[in-house]
Amino acid sequence: MKELLRSNNLVKLSWAQSMLQQSGIESVWLDRHTSVMEGSISAIEQRLVVAEEDYEAAKRCLQRAAQDLEH
Repeated sequence: MKELLRSNNLVKLSWAQSMLQQSGIESVWLDRHTSVMEGSISAIEQRLVVAEEDYEAAKRCLQRAAQDLEH
């Protein structure tokens, strides 16, 4: 697995995971529960990871989706 995104922004992480899912790319959201257990003080960033072989396609997917938001 390779880290694609690290953030405390839950909306951004959820959006990214949804975009990947729509493109058929499986992702795993890590540290979600650890962050909550630490009191949600944003000290622990949550991570979205994908399989190594999907990493480049996942990056392109999120870049295209972000560009679509700008237009």
